[in-house]
Amino acid sequence: MRIVLQRVSAASVDVMDETTGERDASFEPRSIGEGYVLLVGVDDEDSDEQVAWLARKIANLRVFEDENGKMNRSIHDVGGEVLSISQFTLFGDVRKGNRPSFIAAGKPEHAEKVWRRFGDALRAEGLTVKEGKFGAHMRVSLTNDGPVTIVMDTDQLMRKA
Repeated sequence: MRIVLQRVSAASVDVMDETTGERDASFEPRSIGEGYVLLVGVDDEDSDEQVAWLARKIANLRVFEDENGKMNRSIHDVGGEVLSISQFTLFGDVRKGNRPSFIAAGKPEHAEKVWRRFGDALRAEGLTVKEGKFGAHMRVSLTNDGPVTIVMDTDQLMRKA
């Protein structure tokens, strides 16, 4: 799994109708205050092991400032929320040509299941999680706080853990 974590003071997601370009009325826009926006990419090798590892890591990550201005507080400490957005383009390969290849991204059926289990695993860690819509054209708005942006890739992180 690949995740781009952004610490935010506020964020929202809306789904757009790809035909009309207008807001999709069947999807209620979702928003959070302080917390994380997680852009989540899944490959076909990802399983419950990666899901559990990332959920635990994200729930306990200390990137919020304490009273001394040090990144020493977790999302739990600040009462933050999570906005999780599926994003297969995190597996875009641009080594050849000018058009990214997405063959390393998980097949949609598998990726959606893993992404949903990831949201459930974050909730099991005690976090409030709101989600975009899998496979949809979304508009994500956020105010990156810091800015703090961290890239996590289980292929790299779990080997060294």
